[in-house]
Amino acid sequence: MLQLRPNCECCDRDLAPEARDAMICTFECTFCADCAEGRFKGVCPNCGGELVRRPIRPENKLAKNPPSKERVLKPHPGCAAA
Repeated sequence: MLQLRPNCECCDRDLAPEARDAMICTFECTFCADCAEGRFKGVCPNCGGELVRRPIRPENKLAKNPPSKERVLKPHPGCAAA
């Protein structure tokens, strides 16, 4: 099950579980669409994998399967100007 991380690990923008601008790679590195597309050109700066839109968990499943509360921030060179 996806962790549904709560933020972009580059700019720290909040990404709600229903956010349509949340992007992930196969390792669940999570970015907002602005960072994923603008800074990283659709390629994860951690693993080199493709960044794609994160699926949205149905609202009626969130109570039993809540999103992660752990915020992840990493010092990517592309984020220095963020």
